[in-house]
Amino acid sequence: MMATAGSSAAGARVSMRAASGIRASSSSRRAAVVVKAANVNIGDSLAEFLAVATPDTKLRQLMTSMSEATRTIAHKVRTASCGGTACVNSFGDEQLAVDMVADGILFEALKYSHVCSYACSEEVPEPVAMGGSGYSVAFDPLDGSSIVDTNFSVGTIFGVWPGDKLTGITGRDQAAAGMGVYGPRTVFVIAINGFPGTHEFLLQDDGKWLLVKSTEEIGEGKLFAPGNLRAIFDNPEYSKLVSYYLEEQYTLRYTGGMVPDVFQILVKEKGVFTNVTSPSTKAKLRLLFEVAPLALLIENAGGASSCDGLVCRALDVEVTAHEQRTQICYGSKGEVARFEKYMLGESSASLTLSRPSKRPCAERAR
Repeated sequence: MMATAGSSAAGARVSMRAASGIRASSSSRRAAVVVKAANVNIGDSLAEFLAVATPDTKLRQLMTSMSEATRTIAHKVRTASCGGTACVNSFGDEQLAVDMVADGILFEALKYSHVCSYACSEEVPEPVAMGGSGYSVAFDPLDGSSIVDTNFSVGTIFGVWPGDKLTGITGRDQAAAGMGVYGPRTVFVIAINGFPGTHEFLLQDDGKWLLVKSTEEIGEGKLFAPGNLRAIFDNPEYSKLVSYYLEEQYTLRYTGGMVPDVFQILVKEKGVFTNVTSPSTKAKLRLLFEVAPLALLIENAGGASSCDGLVCRALDVEVTAHEQRTQICYGSKGEVARFEKYMLGESSASLTLSRPSKRPCAERAR
């Protein structure tokens, strides 16, 4: 993973020239993205960004530790041997060896951050004391591990909650959320609750993270990633929705990995991701480890989310159990409104997107 001194220096010079070019190009849409509420600029380092995004030094330390773990996992994914499975987690899911490696890296990073009270993961769902104080973290160490051997992009998902509770909370209570995307590029994508936008940092040859994109608006566009298509056979509402996408000639962009499929909504600033249940295909996605963190990333970027077959934003569903599962839709506000219209027979998205849902929404989703 480590580059030579010469290659590191050369990579750093290339990175600096690239960053300067990005700043100088006023015609590029990506180059023009600057967080409106604060002095954050494309080309800033992760440390510079965090210094502006939050005054909380503990949260800065935790996000820095997660970025370091992401960098290490990226190397492990690139060099992993994925010829077979290693073990089975407590939910009965088959795992590749790299899953457990990523899990251990994240737990170790959180322990040595000294600012994490408890942590749990999809592989170790019961909270483990980390010896620190300030925040608790839930994560999916390697979402999409079943497609690692095909060399598709995979990723890490995490949510950060204040205090030492990981139940009796909602996604809206998160202090921050993030994901690492391991593909041709390695990126670290984060949202800080209360700070505008969702922000993408690119890993450089010298190991540093540079801000390359900030997203504050997700517009309308015909791009769809339909998960769990088997559900169309006994979920007529979902079948009609998928038929709508096809009839309207939406562009299909689905990899089978939740991280890259949701990440493309942020990159393209349009589109919709769905993963719907049916009587024969039960909910697979975990609210705590996957759904709530990604909901904060999407909603902070100006998008929307809806889950559990209710007119209910994913950020408002109460986590009552670590293994709690749900269906989900992420995307632009218009696409989420369409999802609710088809799945519920009516659209109250304009209501739920204009103000937070009330507690009964979370209670009904249990």
